[in-house]
Amino acid sequence: MPKRDRNGKAEIWTDDQLVQLWTELSPRFRALFSICLYAGCRISEARQLQAEDVIGTHIVFRKQTTKSKATRQVKLHPSLKTVLGEIELPATGYLFPGKYDGYISRQAADLALRNACDRLGFRGYSTHSFRRTALTRLSNAGVPLRVIQKISGHASLTVLQKYLEVTDDQMEDAISHI
Repeated sequence: MPKRDRNGKAEIWTDDQLVQLWTELSPRFRALFSICLYAGCRISEARQLQAEDVIGTHIVFRKQTTKSKATRQVKLHPSLKTVLGEIELPATGYLFPGKYDGYISRQAADLALRNACDRLGFRGYSTHSFRRTALTRLSNAGVPLRVIQKISGHASLTVLQKYLEVTDDQMEDAISHI
């Protein structure tokens, strides 16, 4: 079921939609959401990243900030490097500091995305759309599920598979191989 009124599965972004969305967002939010997209992480994990978690060519998601309570590292995608290079990142502390203290709030991230989507007329999208899009794209590219599981930090393949979108075209193509 597609996401409606903040219920259901978050929609998957198309390339065209992402191009439009990136132009509607501030560089700071574009960077935050790009981490979710290019690292396949949860918004809560991206919000809590610290400058020290970007190490050379990798991002480290510390066990304290992950749902699975396991540390994982993901290689920096070239597009993510570019986006992060477009903003001034703090040398220490949270990459996305909050307005008053700590890290940026979930409400601030949700509001920025919701406002951009409203201006563009996009419906059914949420911060979780970036994670679902990343994992679906990896699956569509033929990346083995165990590899996607390591990138995403899912504890089980069963839960991971719920994230992956299957299109009518993919089902039709699959049937043609019988």
